[in-house]
Amino acid sequence: MNNHLIINIGRQVCAGGLEIGRLLAVEFQAKYYDRELLNLAAKESGFSEEFFKRSDERKGFLRSFLHLPYGNNGIGNSFYQSNFSQEGLFKFQSDAIIKAAQEGSCVFVGRCADYVLRDFPNVVNIFITASIDARAQLFMKEKNCSREEAVRRIEQVESRRASYYNYYTGKKWGHAAGYDLCIDSSILGVTETEHLIAEFVRKRFGL
Repeated sequence: MNNHLIINIGRQVCAGGLEIGRLLAVEFQAKYYDRELLNLAAKESGFSEEFFKRSDERKGFLRSFLHLPYGNNGIGNSFYQSNFSQEGLFKFQSDAIIKAAQEGSCVFVGRCADYVLRDFPNVVNIFITASIDARAQLFMKEKNCSREEAVRRIEQVESRRASYYNYYTGKKWGHAAGYDLCIDSSILGVTETEHLIAEFVRKRFGL
């Protein structure tokens, strides 16, 4: 085991989790992992990164993927010759998370990293939320859609994310009992929220 600092971030859609994660990584001189984990998992497994992107935080993805109407979906015969499963896919990603955490301090966003690294020391688990109005406004700006469409799509992604997290961790996504700190980023804004989290981490570990 090691004494690397590990910050795991769960987040609602458009709550600023990605930006806050990057700021925390800079502040604590840690490596930042979000979708970068998909590339690491692909290298560990030998399958393409595109395959991991399609399955990212989607429970039940594999079943639908294998029925897509084009060839063997670019995954090759080795896929069918192995006893590959959704759980196998999760394990490849988990192994990539563990390997990264063993190599140095890290900030992980999503991907059940809090569960995967539950036995590591110096781990802090954060959940970032924000008001639905703030999140819908940001989504509308990014996707050029109506508020109704923004809320609908936010709820779709979060339902999928919660299903994935709950299935693999046995916990409830976004419920305060599963995290060390839950914070609404729409109150202070992204920058000040990051500062507050950083101060919490320092006090937690005496840094």
